Amino acid sequence: MLPRPTPHRSRLALAGAAALALGGLTASLLTIPASAGGTGIDARRSAKPADVRFATFNASLNRFAEGDLVRDLSTPDNAQAAAVAETIQRTDPDVLLINEFDYVAGGRAAELFRDNYLEVGHRGAAPLHYPYYYVAPVNTGVPSGLDLDNNGTIGGGNDAFGFGTFPGQYGMVVYSKHPIATDEVRTFQRFLWKDMPGAVLPDDPATPEPADWYSPAELDAVRLSSKSHWDVPIRIGGRTVHFLVSHPTPPTFDGAEDRNGTRNHDEIRLWADYVSDRADYLYDDEGTYGGLPRGSRFVVAGDQNADPFDGDSFDDAILQLLEHPRVRDPHPRSAGAVEAAARDAGANLDHAGPAAQDTADFADALPNGPGNLRADYVLPDRSTKVRDAGVFWPESDDPLFRLVGTFPFPASDHRLVWVDVRPTGAHGR
Repeated sequence: MLPRPTPHRSRLALAGAAALALGGLTASLLTIPASAGGTGIDARRSAKPADVRFATFNASLNRFAEGDLVRDLSTPDNAQAAAVAETIQRTDPDVLLINEFDYVAGGRAAELFRDNYLEVGHRGAAPLHYPYYYVAPVNTGVPSGLDLDNNGTIGGGNDAFGFGTFPGQYGMVVYSKHPIATDEVRTFQRFLWKDMPGAVLPDDPATPEPADWYSPAELDAVRLSSKSHWDVPIRIGGRTVHFLVSHPTPPTFDGAEDRNGTRNHDEIRLWADYVSDRADYLYDDEGTYGGLPRGSRFVVAGDQNADPFDGDSFDDAILQLLEHPRVRDPHPRSAGAVEAAARDAGANLDHAGPAAQDTADFADALPNGPGNLRADYVLPDRSTKVRDAGVFWPESDDPLFRLVGTFPFPASDHRLVWVDVRPTGAHGR
């Protein structure tokens, strides 16, 4: 289920379906040992009250036309939305990012999904209540008025600030059981790519000038984030954890200039710089400069569209986070991913990375595609204790396999990734 036309070449094709209050700490979590494969066993157990489950899920709840998602979520009988909701209910995150969820001003779609699906039990799964959510505009589908793909015409998804056929397509939403400090959220939707020092700007290989794919006028307009980057502070008891969420562009659907591959690299770099002491250049949409204050607790989450071993990302893009001295990689895994890699075969047979850590199934969706890859991440800071981690990818003999299935997938070609953390000692900022 792909959101774009057939790519120019087969590279890392990671995309989804063609598809304010403050309070105390309360958490009732489903604890699933990593060795169980993160399948979402239905027998719930209360975790220790200090543990908090963060999750990310590219749920492919995007639609081809503006208004279609609201239509589909306005009734409780959309099969895909029900499968997405049940997946979330089986894993029971406290804080959740959903990628590829069309943005609708006023939060209408987010509220419909919460009210009609998350708060309604599905096939024996208990309802979930998220009293807090956050949505904001994204760059996808927003016309730039420029010929960004250099095809001689202006208009269409490739010339938008982020690929999309209408404003808000492939957006995102954060749901939380804990209060969101909405007034302290920072967004980076309009940060210009050229303003990142040492940005890896795309180069037209047919010309001798370096990094000249975009004209000077275009560089003055091109935004770095293909959707947006959000720092969403979550109040957990008397502490704050910064939920750093984004969805970098797939590093494909371009040409030899690799404009999407280089953009994916620098979108990932934004968070790597943000949690370091090298973000003085970075300004948010309110004009405030700088990164995360030293000592802050954080969790980076989202479909990063980059695998550390396989696919064809630009310059090992995801290693900017996985090898970052302030970031912890919990290496979530599942038995279902191992089974799927063997079943799908193809490119999976030549992969260097561990199949158990895959989070997305692309072998069936793309002929001669990149195979199954690790694309989705939940990465706490190193000071935060990780209690457990997993990927919701049941094996075929598991009753919940129906929620992931095989192509065409009942919910998404991505799998939900979760990490249980204990943010003890997090600063109140």
